[in-house]
Parts: sequence; C-alpha cells; structure tokens
Amino acid sequence: MSLQIINPNAAGIDVGSRMHVVAVDQNTENVRSFGVYTKHHEEIASYLHCHHITTVAMESTGSYWQTLFSDLQRSGFEVLLVSGSQTKNVKGKKTDVIDVIWIQKLHSLGLLSGSFLPNDIMQELRGYYNHRQHLIEQIARYTLKMQKSLRLMNVRLDVALRDVAGKSGLTIIEAILAGKRDPAYLATLVDVRTKKSEEEIADSLHGTWRTELLFELRACLDLYRHFTCALIECDQVIEKLLIEYTPARSISKEQEKIFKSYNRKKAKNAPAFNIAKPAYQFFGTDLFAIKGVSHNTVLCLMTYLGDDIYKFPTAKSFASWLRLVPNNKVSGGRILSSRVKKGKNTIAIALRHVANSIGNQKEHDLLPFFRRIAYRKGRVAAITATARKIAIIIWNMIVKNEDYSSNKTQIDNEKNRWKQLRQIQRNIRNLNLNSKEVDQLLKRNICPV
Repeated sequence: MSLQIINPNAAGIDVGSRMHVVAVDQNTENVRSFGVYTKHHEEIASYLHCHHITTVAMESTGSYWQTLFSDLQRSGFEVLLVSGSQTKNVKGKKTDVIDVIWIQKLHSLGLLSGSFLPNDIMQELRGYYNHRQHLIEQIARYTLKMQKSLRLMNVRLDVALRDVAGKSGLTIIEAILAGKRDPAYLATLVDVRTKKSEEEIADSLHGTWRTELLFELRACLDLYRHFTCALIECDQVIEKLLIEYTPARSISKEQEKIFKSYNRKKAKNAPAFNIAKPAYQFFGTDLFAIKGVSHNTVLCLMTYLGDDIYKFPTAKSFASWLRLVPNNKVSGGRILSSRVKKGKNTIAIALRHVANSIGNQKEHDLLPFFRRIAYRKGRVAAITATARKIAIIIWNMIVKNEDYSSNKTQIDNEKNRWKQLRQIQRNIRNLNLNSKEVDQLLKRNICPV
C-alpha cells in the first residue's frame, strides 16, 4: 500500500552555517549545494522556480534559517520550518544528500508540520526583548564583579546592605572611588530606609584599599552604568513600539488607579514604563490579577507571544507548545515514561519563575495545589505543574476574555480537601477505630507527650 503524494511540487533544504543543500526530487543528481550569501539565496529561489516548486520544508539548527526563510517567503514560496525530531529517522549512512532527500520525501508525502513562528511585529518585539534580557545579564554580571572587588578588599558591603547596586550601595562606592576612606563618613551616606544601623555599616567598611581592585571596581561601575543606560533606551523603544501597535481600548478611572498601584510594586530591572495599561489594551484582560505575575512576565508574554496566542485552538495545545505537560510514552498499555520534554521556551521559563514565587508565598490561591504536588513528586515537578496551570489560566483569560477569579481554584482546593477527608474515613474504618481511640489520637496530635 503506497502513500499518496500530498505536495507534488515540494522541495527540501538542509540549512547549514556555511552551506545550504537543496533537493527538488528523489534524484541525487538534482541535489545542489549553495552558499549562504544573499546572492546565493537568490540563486536558490531561481533554482526552485525553474523546477516549479511551490512549497519548501527546511530543517535547521541555530538561527541560520532566518534569512533564507524570509527570502524564500518574499519570493512566493510556502516555507515550513521543521524540527530535527521529525526528520531524524533517515535510513542508511548519514550525509547531507541523504538527509535533504529524506526531508523532500517526507514533505511531498505531507508528513511534516511546520514550527510555530510569530508574525513580523512579534519578531521585532522579540528581538528587542532578547536584547533586553542580555543587558540584564550584563548588569547582573558587573554587579557581582563589584561585589567581588569589595569583598577582596574586605569591605563587606554585601553583608551590611541587601543590594550592593542599590541607591545606598552605589553612593558609597562612588564615594570610595572619589577617595573617601573614613568608614564613619561613608556610613552616613546610606538612605534613611536602610534597616542596618550606621555603626554596623561603618564596621563593614574597614578594609585594605588595594590599587588594582579599586581600578577594577571603577571599571565595573562604569560598565554597570553603561548597560543600565542601554536598558533604559531599550525600554523606550519597546514602549514606543507597543503604543504604536496596541489597539485603543477604553479604560475606566478605577482601572487607571489599579494600574498605577501595580507600578508601585515594581521589582528591580522591571520595564521603565508602566506596562499594566498597554498590557490591558493589548490582551483585553488584567493579567496582574494573578498574584505572582511580575512586570517582566507580562512583558515576555507581550513581546514573545502577542496575538499569536489565538493560533492555539485549546489551552492544552498552548501548554503542550510550552512543554509544560507530561510526554507520555505508552507501550503495551503501560506508561513507560511521562517526563516533560526538554526545551528552553522563554515564556515557559517566565511562568516557572512565577510558579516558584507562588511556592515561596504564605497565601495564594494556587499554593495548596503547589504543596500537594511538591509533597508527592518534589518541588521541581510542582513548579512545572503550577506553571502549566498558570498557562491555562492565561489562555482562558486572553482567548475567552475571562477575568481572573479565585473561586475556581478555591472550589478545586475544597474538592481535594473532601477527598482527603474521605480517605481518612476509609482508613479509620479499615483500622476499626472507635470514637474514643480517634479522640485519643486527636489529643496526642494537639498535646504531644
């Protein structure tokens, strides 16, 4: 029984860092290799047009596919980006020619599905967001280097202050680099909101002022300021772009007050602008109603997903794309493995941070669920499961235009509580305990001997 050809005018491309291999049919003589320059992309397009190709499937690693993908789309081809997991089962010895012929064959039979790709606006925002994350990493790196330089001089500012790169910490570092060495004077530069006393801060500022470490401290401070200014400029570009592409939506005065209150709860390295208002206009719902969702998480959703969330028909498909669901492998009616697929989805990482913060809180609607999973499978599994639940809540809020309500989670928690009570009743019946023995057990738990 032969398979039916779905895409008769299909081609396959194996994208590389220095060479692109193209196959237009199953004949090895028609397999050609091209370079990676712009003129070579034009040659690939003309070669495909000569063979009456209408659809192309390409397999690539890294970011080498992006320019060729855009050039082929502009040339009028239907282009699919295929993951290596769909094309890895090729027979025989592995070569570029065999690989690209196998890709062309699978695509002509309609056995390949394209990867999820954002639209042009989201790609632009995604580029700014990735650059912003790089700037934050550099700021953190040079903050640690400043802390290390001070520690090697036995200036333990990291013990006296919570954040070396905070307002008080930077003021003291600038005074040290200006030639001030008196600990009592340096301790007076701290902000009035500092919890530690001036005496304790002064004790931490007795050190050995080594020349090479002071030079390193000055260089790290200059780089820290440079990347901080670059981060502010990047936020301004993102804000301008979001305002340009965000649809106009009426906002009441009460909502304006709520958005301003969100802005007062910003964490460090949060966006320089108030993202609550454009996020509400963009998604049509208030994502900050979910406790634990930070400004950086909402910015990640706006720049990395945006309107493309509507491409997912269900909340389960959205969670599956994020790789937050178990990858069940069944054989013989038994589940052999249910581990979550490995991946570095940026949105999934942001949601995991939210789930981790929920696990650290004292009160939260999802905290009973988190603790229940953590008790059974550990904290790592609880973070993944809670992140999946948050992803489903976000999908329902955006796609179905539902406001966040804690009633559903409270109902689920109450159902689980009654399940536990029924299990306790079954255990009492199995052990044949009478009322006196149950009272004795309760008294022992309340007043242990």
